[in-house]
Amino acid sequence: MPAEAQNSLLAPAKKRVDPYGFERPEDFDYASYEAFFSRYLVVLTRRAMKWSKLLKGNNSIQKSLKDMNRTFPDNVKFRKTADPCLQHALYNVLVAYGHHNKSVGYCQGMNFIAGYLILITKNEEESFWLLDALIGRILPDYYSPAMLGLKTDQEVLGELVKMKVPAVAELMERHGVMWTLVVSRWFICLFIDILPVETVLRIWDCLFYEGSKIIFRVALTLIKQNQAFILEATNFPDICDKFKQITKGTFVTECHTFLQKIFTDPGSLSMATINKLRETCREKLLSQG
Repeated sequence: MPAEAQNSLLAPAKKRVDPYGFERPEDFDYASYEAFFSRYLVVLTRRAMKWSKLLKGNNSIQKSLKDMNRTFPDNVKFRKTADPCLQHALYNVLVAYGHHNKSVGYCQGMNFIAGYLILITKNEEESFWLLDALIGRILPDYYSPAMLGLKTDQEVLGELVKMKVPAVAELMERHGVMWTLVVSRWFICLFIDILPVETVLRIWDCLFYEGSKIIFRVALTLIKQNQAFILEATNFPDICDKFKQITKGTFVTECHTFLQKIFTDPGSLSMATINKLRETCREKLLSQG
């Protein structure tokens, strides 16, 4: 998480608005959140100090990355009354990217990702290049017209669940629930509006550093941690509802612990395994037309 975003977390926030500008729901559990955040501040401070030292010293990190009204309607910074209104910056970034990558242009989901990038960087150019890194390098074919990369990775997740949480895979098959029905927004929005803001940002840190396998680690952790709960489902709608519920609660709010879990709970998960599954799943999708 960028230092500027961390600093904003330390500053007092309006009661109903979080540090990123998102309005909190009426039933927001302030007591639990404050208990969590009092512990998380220690982590943020420690990480801020480490990043400060890293960025000041010599290091090997290469600086290689030198329909608007419906985007975040619950965020005060994207409203027309805001000054500045981030809708303008979002529009600029998306139009620029559409010209830059004509094979993609604009695709559903890109506005939310670009919006998050603008919220954190507060800089159009930096947001543009980070968006380009995600769409062009880390998540190829996720946002192309056919969305073949996105469809492929949803099928890959299904195969990984068969390997690592077979009881859940069997439940899905028995009730004819396709993975795209329950996880498509996880992939296309990179967990935006699915998981809490702090958790999403920590996931994105790992995504930029380690690549797309992080998405599978997050998805597998959510499923594995909630296996018993998911297996209580007895029909199609119930399964879909369970998958909505597992993205809420203390487990996903405690972002530091959650991030530690994604590297332990799924077990071994190599890119070689993922790429092999991608090849198989892509061929299957192409054969189906």
